[in-house]
Amino acid sequence: MNPQDHERFRDFVDARWSALLRLANLLTGGDRHEAEDLVQIALLKALGRWRHIEDPEGYVRKVMYRHQISRWRLRRPHREPTFATPPERLGVADGTSAADLRITVSGALARLTPRQRTVLVLRYFEDLSETEVAAALGCSVGTVRSTTHRSLARLRTLAPELGLPGQNATTAPHAMSLKGART
Repeated sequence: MNPQDHERFRDFVDARWSALLRLANLLTGGDRHEAEDLVQIALLKALGRWRHIEDPEGYVRKVMYRHQISRWRLRRPHREPTFATPPERLGVADGTSAADLRITVSGALARLTPRQRTVLVLRYFEDLSETEVAAALGCSVGTVRSTTHRSLARLRTLAPELGLPGQNATTAPHAMSLKGART
């Protein structure tokens, strides 16, 4: 790798590390160590092909998605993570509601299956269309739709405070609740 490519790669990592780590944190269900590993693996693969990559961010994200898929395929019987329940809302307008929402969403996402969590992260945090999610995960659009529907239903069960229990899975409040939890 020539010095110019090396410098471009270093600048990319410096500029995008935080965003990539946030995405990896969501994909891994909040496991900071696994998230760091996921980003590092993706960056290492990108480094090997750096001269040939036109869209570095897209390439690294796609590697992260696919590597995470491989991880949950290998770990069929996976351990269930244990998380403390978020504190009850006190109804005080002290600016902590956004933090409470992030904690609630993170806890609920962590209790979803890796596939469900990945589909929701790609659809609502990454703002990808169903077609783009299907292409990234290597499945059909119908699979993305049904997984999204089941995932939102499960999310409503795990964290009913995110929206009204009777709402349809495609209504905007759920998507807005998820997007509002972004860090």
